[in-house]
Amino acid sequence: MPRQPIIIRPFAGAADTTTLSQIWLDACLIAHSFIGEQRLIEQRSLIEDQYLPHSETWVATIEGAPVGFISLLDSFVGGLFVAPQMQGRGIGRRLIDHAMALRGELELDVYVLNAAAMRFYRRIGFQEVSRRVVDDEGMPFENARLRLAGAAA
Repeated sequence: MPRQPIIIRPFAGAADTTTLSQIWLDACLIAHSFIGEQRLIEQRSLIEDQYLPHSETWVATIEGAPVGFISLLDSFVGGLFVAPQMQGRGIGRRLIDHAMALRGELELDVYVLNAAAMRFYRRIGFQEVSRRVVDDEGMPFENARLRLAGAAA
């Protein structure tokens, strides 16, 4: 059976918020398990109330259902999340390609302990530019700053 096409559309505000925050939580419980389930559950309200409304978010859909999203703050990727059961189907790559088409270059921070994300970003061409030993909340989880530059003109 052929795969259904991935359609990328703009964030639909309140209509998308709960679904996207659930994708975020489901993905984080796996990829960021080192942070702890309780802390992640507590952060979900920040995703809904602060993060999604204040970023430029693009939603990947299959047959109209959201399966992942990318949120941009100018050329900084605030987050890229794909529903765990949909990972490995090219959705994350499509979202990065969409963001690159909009911005021409991207930067992001990724937890070093998130080995799958580190592999994914390196595989598609991101280069590490720096590291810091704490995350945005000052917790001792090392982050790498990665950059993907566009093609030379």
